[in-house]
Amino acid sequence: MEFENISREIVQAFETGTISAAPETLFAIIIGAIFVNNVVLSQFLGICPFLGVSSKVETSLGMGMAVTFVMALSGVVTWCLQTYVLQPFGIEYMQTIAFILVIAALVQMVEIVLKKASPALYQALGIFLPLITTNCAVLGIAIIAVQKYPFDLLTGVIFSVATALGFALALVLFAGIRERLDVEDVPKAFKGTPIALIAAGLLAMAFMGFAGLV
Repeated sequence: MEFENISREIVQAFETGTISAAPETLFAIIIGAIFVNNVVLSQFLGICPFLGVSSKVETSLGMGMAVTFVMALSGVVTWCLQTYVLQPFGIEYMQTIAFILVIAALVQMVEIVLKKASPALYQALGIFLPLITTNCAVLGIAIIAVQKYPFDLLTGVIFSVATALGFALALVLFAGIRERLDVEDVPKAFKGTPIALIAAGLLAMAFMGFAGLV
């Protein structure tokens, strides 16, 4: 059964209150978020850092960890905000603005920690670190978790973390490919961005092979 069909059944179950977050359900969500519906390679969210920070594996790993941290915390805060503030007061139209403010605050916290704990990584990430605030992957998953898939808090956080791990996996794999391409004899016309885009397309096609996993 494809992940989309499982997702539809999960949503219906949560809406009717017929099931809780069973282990097999969580497993399907995790595998689907990391491999089947990878946020970058399948949903095409977060392309900016995917292309901009993927020149080195070490930098990509740092960005992946930062995004995972932000996405996990934003999953908790935005779910609580949606459930206990926006919906009860009937101000769901403020959702996007409220979520961006939450994500911006979390990114500021990550910036402060990285600047103190790892100045080298902070410098390597450069402008892409504050851009997490407007990273469509972080904002998109926060909205999807409360709209498309109305999970409970635990399942929503697991979904957010799994999606972030999928983002980190795609970033690190792509960085490894780009590092290898730097030492290969690539035709002059394809050097730089063209060969990187070709590699990204092939990587996305490879991830399509996971479509029958769950």
